[in-house]
Amino acid sequence: MSEQRRRVMVTGIGLMTAIGQSAAETWHSLLEGRCGIGPLRAYDPAPLRTGIGAEIPSFTPAQWASRRTLRMLCRGDQLALAGATLALQDAGLDDGSDLGHRAGLFLGSNKEMPRMDELIAQLQAVRADDGTADLHRLGQSASSVIAPLFFVEGLQPAAAFHISEKYGIRGANAYFAGTADSGAMAIGRGMRTVRRGEADLVLAGGYDDATGWWAMSKMDGLGVLSTRTDLGTEAFRPFDRDRSGSVFGEGAALLVLEEREHALARGARCYAEITGFGAGNDCVRPPSPQPRARGLARAIGRALADAQRPFPDGSYIAAHGCATLQGDASETVALHDALGTAAKSAQISSVKPQTGHLVGGAGALNAAVAALALDSGTVPATLNLHHPAAECDLDYVPLTPRHTRPDSALALARGLEGQAVAVALGRTS
Repeated sequence: MSEQRRRVMVTGIGLMTAIGQSAAETWHSLLEGRCGIGPLRAYDPAPLRTGIGAEIPSFTPAQWASRRTLRMLCRGDQLALAGATLALQDAGLDDGSDLGHRAGLFLGSNKEMPRMDELIAQLQAVRADDGTADLHRLGQSASSVIAPLFFVEGLQPAAAFHISEKYGIRGANAYFAGTADSGAMAIGRGMRTVRRGEADLVLAGGYDDATGWWAMSKMDGLGVLSTRTDLGTEAFRPFDRDRSGSVFGEGAALLVLEEREHALARGARCYAEITGFGAGNDCVRPPSPQPRARGLARAIGRALADAQRPFPDGSYIAAHGCATLQGDASETVALHDALGTAAKSAQISSVKPQTGHLVGGAGALNAAVAALALDSGTVPATLNLHHPAAECDLDYVPLTPRHTRPDSALALARGLEGQAVAVALGRTS
């Protein structure tokens, strides 16, 4: 394996969010200030403390997969397949031919279980007369209660198989389980795979059906979600003095990463260059972050060292911006610690108030947003930032986008258990 540093470009972006079902539509909605957050409609959220989220309207799974394939895909996997298709279409790589052994696939998600609807409906059959679970009866009737595809659908990297099968991706691959860190980690590892010559192009990113009942019920009691359902689109307020937690959104963000000469040879559009990648860990008990976010500070430092480039004044940072009291404060401290005086001049924003927190897809979405900002020259705003918190003393680009043509960017992601990832990007040259 060659250690020569091959340059890695972003040549395709596939986004499925509550404000757009493509990169172009999502980007336009971000700059227009549109918000996808509203009352949850897929189920009755009354038992939850948080009753809002960013669901994708009019998502049609049959548009992206055959009926046979859909029988083995939960909603998150469906979103992943849609995002992959959009990314490859955007890169001009959807001509029906197999991508082959020089193409790789790196995915991240927070998937923990398959669809539970049918199983729940059948579980009454294994209850004893007094209402308790009867394991003896389950053993006798399991084959009729639990569909065989239940276990196939429940595999964490199920989307990796279906994407690989559809596009003939036979090269390096990996699946990362986690929250926001997982999709960003997939992009970082995918970049290294191309840089080291193991692949010529890689499809990488993250996805999540975070507004679903099971994800919401798990996170609802941890104190990381906003309970200000009454505020609707104003509930998600990163870096604001009145912030009260995150609002989840469903979606997918996948990038095509391609070796520069390979991309230029086929006339591909290059949005940005992935120049560096770093990771770190707070090493404290979740869900509270370490006060200085030392894992994030280390991730940023490692990404910039890997990029072997300075971080110029006026650069853009796609912040994690989860809108928790400790999360935003510690992220600000980490930026000061990692960047020094450059932190004060950086343009920093979080798009989560518009798309919702995509959890497994959040870090990958930040990488996509950073690439789009460098390509367009426009920095997206942080919505709902009306009263910046005293402890969040950096330029978080409140309310209005800016056309400032930054040359460099960082995309940040923080996991629920202290994991942190930073991806460095540069304008194409």
